This record gives sequence, C-alpha cells and structure tokens, in this order.
Amino acid sequence: MSLRQYTFALIFLFFGAQTVSAQFGIGLTFNNDIYHRFTNPKVTEDDAYRSAGSAILNFAIGPKIWVGGNNVSLSVEGLAGIGVLGFAVKDYKGMGTSYFPIMAKLNFNGLSALDKEGRVGFFVGGGIQYSRTELYGLRDSYAVEGTTRSLFPTYVAQVGCGFGISGFALAGTLKYGWNKETKANVMALGMQWDFNAPMLKKIANPASAL
Repeated sequence: MSLRQYTFALIFLFFGAQTVSAQFGIGLTFNNDIYHRFTNPKVTEDDAYRSAGSAILNFAIGPKIWVGGNNVSLSVEGLAGIGVLGFAVKDYKGMGTSYFPIMAKLNFNGLSALDKEGRVGFFVGGGIQYSRTELYGLRDSYAVEGTTRSLFPTYVAQVGCGFGISGFALAGTLKYGWNKETKANVMALGMQWDFNAPMLKKIANPASAL
C-alpha cells in the first residue's frame, strides 16, 4: 500500500467510526494571498526568468464542504484565484497570475467550522494547484523568442492557524507546492475566510440556542 493510499484509508476509518454523530456543512471559502510567488517549469537552460510574484491584490474564492465534529473535521475545497499585479521584477514580461488549488484538509478545534463555541484552531492540508504567470500582456519580444505561459501543476501542502465560531473561521496560512519532474514550485502567505452556511444560519435562529 502506498503512502497516499494509507493516508486515505486512515482518514476513511477515522471518520467512518464517527458516522453516527458526524455533522456536515457546505459553504464558501475566500482566500487573500498577502504574497505569492510562482516558478514555471524548467524547459531549457536558456529559459527566460521563470518566476513571478504578486502582493496584496490576490483573491481566490470557491465552494467548500465539511464532515466531522466539533473538534475535528475533514474538508474539501476548490478555488479559482487571480493575482492582479503579478510580475517578475528581474525580467518583466507581462502581468497577472492565476491559480486553481484543489485541496483536502484536516481542521482542528475552532477551525472545524462545525462548533458553536469560539475557539482557536489549526489545519493541515494538501492537494494540487494549477498556476500561471504572465496572465496578460506577454511582451512581443519574449513571444518571438518562444516564451509561452500556460497552467502548470504542482503538489501543494498548506498549514493554517486562526479562530472560528459557529461556521465562520479566519486563519493565517502558509502554502508551498512543488513538482519534482518539472522543477516548478509555488509559495503563498495569506489569509483564509471560511463560511459554513448551515452553521451560520443557526446564529440568526433564536431556537438554535435552546
């Protein structure tokens, strides 16, 4: 059994044992990378500078589902994001970044998104991200030389720590991704907001406090 298969088996058994008391949630997650840096796959030794960074104006949003309990939950999310001002300072070729992370996470305590009590919590997660630099305005001089930019995959790991209450969670996050075969990598430091719709509705329902 491979490490990935073993990990999924452990997760399945853990949550399977809690089926009777498991809670479910569905909602949205919003991410703002304070800074991210993407490095394109290496093609030849004469490649143009492969990396581009983007600060502050980086936004991603997408659906998210949770299953678990008050103290721990498993979530799956898929986001679509854009970095408005992404560019390479060393070798300017164009602007903009785009990214599409698909991730599974184990969320603990306050970040479970399934607990009414306000608590601090943390998460660990992993998945795959498709990224692109020079989203628009690739300079003609580089295009003539054969420089192209397209989505490239990296395997990503992410950790976060923050606070959550009644379906809302806010966390600071750190993400790193790599692809051993292509030498591509990604790094991001940011903030993430989670909104579990069924739990949020309970806040506005007086009967939920009974």
